[in-house]
Amino acid sequence: MSTIRITETVRDALQGLPGFISTEKKTAYIQSLLKVGFDCIDIGSFVSPKAVPQMADTCQVIQNLDFTESGSQVMVLVVNEKGAEKAAGIPQINCISFPYSVSPTFLQRNLKLNNQHAIEIVKNIATSAYANRLEFIVYLSMGFGNPYGDDWSLSLLNDTVSAFYQLGIRNMPLSDILGEASPDRIFSVYNTLIPLFPDVDFGLHLHTKPSESFAKLEAAYDAGVRSFETVLNGLGGCPFAADEMVGNLSTQDFIAFCDKKNIPLKINREAFAKAAISGSGLTS
Repeated sequence: MSTIRITETVRDALQGLPGFISTEKKTAYIQSLLKVGFDCIDIGSFVSPKAVPQMADTCQVIQNLDFTESGSQVMVLVVNEKGAEKAAGIPQINCISFPYSVSPTFLQRNLKLNNQHAIEIVKNIATSAYANRLEFIVYLSMGFGNPYGDDWSLSLLNDTVSAFYQLGIRNMPLSDILGEASPDRIFSVYNTLIPLFPDVDFGLHLHTKPSESFAKLEAAYDAGVRSFETVLNGLGGCPFAADEMVGNLSTQDFIAFCDKKNIPLKINREAFAKAAISGSGLTS
């Protein structure tokens, strides 16, 4: 992959906000994002509204959007076969994702699943996704280390990737949800995995302090990563990872990184500026 692929993760931006954002406001915001030219937009999720109330209106938001002038893929996150079947019945959705975790502790904390059960669910979702011609992404949360005390090594990570590779999965972004991965660790992980699985898209889903984002992005890019997940204004975080959420990689910071490195992007800068203004009003 020689070009940069950007997934704008609206879901991750909104899921941890305390006050419910209205369907109308979400729709208007995402509509502005559809004009920017992102490769993919993670619109929402099909999970229990008790667990993530902010995503309870994902279906309605999708129905309210006008996709006629957008070339962006539309992605939703699912955590079980029921969610995958629901996504398959909505023609606007091109892609579904599953939040696997290399950490058994976080897998239990996030999804209330053990490793064996989670892999079985991934297998079933993959079968459904491919039958319905949907792209399927499996996130490897805690892909750069384990803050919960579970075992972690490049060998264990490689075994996990191999298991999903055998299921036909070729898109596995690595996640640093707590923002603890060092640039050296990020480079080492990708520099190991990418040569071993050259046909897999190992993207980067990064939670980080703004002051640390450039060095981490540089490490990933130098190791060969070309797919990045961002959030306008750095909103959000995972409400199940820790008591205090770490914000997402800011889209503005990512664009600044690319500009400084002379890396071309395919986005509409004018539309992006308008979307950033719209996004600023989400929490007001």
